[in-house]
Amino acid sequence: MSAVYPQSLLDVEGLQVAVHTDDMHRQVVRDLAVTIERGQTFALVGESGCGKSITALALLRLLPDAVAIEGGRIELLGEDLNRLPEAAMRRIRGGRIGIIFQEPSTSLNPVMPVGRQILETLYTHTPLRGRAARDKAIEWLRRVGIPEPERRFDDYPFQLSGGQKQRVMIAIALAAEPELLIADEPTTALDVTIQAQVLQLLAELQRDLGMAILLITHDLAVVRQVAHHVALMYGGEIVETAPAAEFFERPRHPYARLLFDAIPEYRKRGEPLARVSSAELFAGLRGEAPAVRAAGDGLPATGNESAGTPAARWAEHATGQPALAVRDLAVYYPIRRGWLRRRTGEVKAVDGVSFDLHAGRTLALLGESGCGKTTIGKALLRLLDQTADIAGTATLGGEDLLTAGRANLRRLRQRLQIVFQDPFASLDPRMRVGEVIDEGLAALRPELDARERARVIQQLLERVSLPADATHRHPHEFSGGQRQRIAIARALAVNPAVLVLDEPTSALDVSVQAQILNLLRELQHETGMAYLFITHNFGVVEYLADDIVIMDKGRLVESGTADALLHHPRHPVTQRLLAAVPRLEAVARS
Repeated sequence: MSAVYPQSLLDVEGLQVAVHTDDMHRQVVRDLAVTIERGQTFALVGESGCGKSITALALLRLLPDAVAIEGGRIELLGEDLNRLPEAAMRRIRGGRIGIIFQEPSTSLNPVMPVGRQILETLYTHTPLRGRAARDKAIEWLRRVGIPEPERRFDDYPFQLSGGQKQRVMIAIALAAEPELLIADEPTTALDVTIQAQVLQLLAELQRDLGMAILLITHDLAVVRQVAHHVALMYGGEIVETAPAAEFFERPRHPYARLLFDAIPEYRKRGEPLARVSSAELFAGLRGEAPAVRAAGDGLPATGNESAGTPAARWAEHATGQPALAVRDLAVYYPIRRGWLRRRTGEVKAVDGVSFDLHAGRTLALLGESGCGKTTIGKALLRLLDQTADIAGTATLGGEDLLTAGRANLRRLRQRLQIVFQDPFASLDPRMRVGEVIDEGLAALRPELDARERARVIQQLLERVSLPADATHRHPHEFSGGQRQRIAIARALAVNPAVLVLDEPTSALDVSVQAQILNLLRELQHETGMAYLFITHNFGVVEYLADDIVIMDKGRLVESGTADALLHHPRHPVTQRLLAAVPRLEAVARS
């Protein structure tokens, strides 16, 4: 049991937050009330866009210009933060309240070494200076699981993997040992072993410092493992709040039960995950519309269903041979030093990896952060030609991807698409969503005129559960999960035969994840599309994957069918990964 403290750390009562524009006023948080005790982990869960992240930003007064607090109070040990001047709030942010943002790629300074970014927090909020501050920053990098922290101290964010960037964000947030840590999806970019290390680190700090944690996440297995109290949000309101044990054992609200039904796992293979969408559920509760339909029923077509589509024709042509065959793939990054930038060594990001991906099947590429999973995806798309040395072969329908000239590569990219891990960094912030999707359609499907492309775009947006007016809005106007759905729609637009999915559901809550996984299953059944699924989410792997490849330090260490690797793992790396997976069935509470 956690320690008992005499006074609550954070009291929020009647918080109201609204969006103001020239032609709109809309409340996004309504009458929110939260009390967090010292040493307590309070989990705020709910769907993408429900107001979780806006609530976190409101607590620190970091809201965008068009968003404002309209009412309520936010008290930190009795001090109303809404009444403090900005100079006082700057001492609160990073010092007494730390925050881990959802998207590390856009939160880290791209032109500053990661070590210096930790030093900024230490210089601002602690008395440490010089060598002592540097040693402390390196210690934090080590504690959050960054390998070779003394060397990585001087690396820039672009030199780190997605999971490593998230760990740097965690180190920055914890550097000043805050009283309250706001953790907005802190483990979504982390593999299961590093996630376990980070959660253990947070538990130790919580025990030693009495630190409170406001955990914003869609990972209910993590919530069950670490949370003391749970609040469930929908549409800017808290619809259920309860002690964690009670929430998981006896959920009262139908929305909570819906979320549990939407969690992917092995026993649900071959079945749709969610039979009711949250919008239908709440409409039914209000008596506005029938609530129930089978998952996938009534979803609009995207033009992929016909046997005459490019993906279907290619799948038929490729019968009997792999859709994608990779042999002895190696990706080495040169190490250059000195004024003349002479090559002094190399980093073997991928070292001799081979696998086959067949039409209509899903191959999951698993391993710890930094093991080379994403590098493989980028190398196959020829996105690393200017920065790395690439060897081996990779054939798509018998044509070599790695040696294709510009004209052939353009044609092959219609048949091979990718959904990147960080949706915000992969979408052009200056383009509207309709333009983002239309750009690929115009380039790779020239047979479609402007009217046909507009029709396909609307169908795609509806199929990934985005509003019709999304075409006229920019990426920054959407939540992280909504941006990922935009990226998926863009990749699907050209009817690829092989789709590389790099952590495609890491930014999605469980109900939206269920919609996307149902969509991917349907598309694969309709078109014979093959998926190379790069992920650390074992629940998704258990539900979707046909075959699995396990990587460690750039090398393939084990491969086989999903059933064999999940139930009879042979390699110690595979066994370690499976042992670290948080599960709803196993409760680990202190």
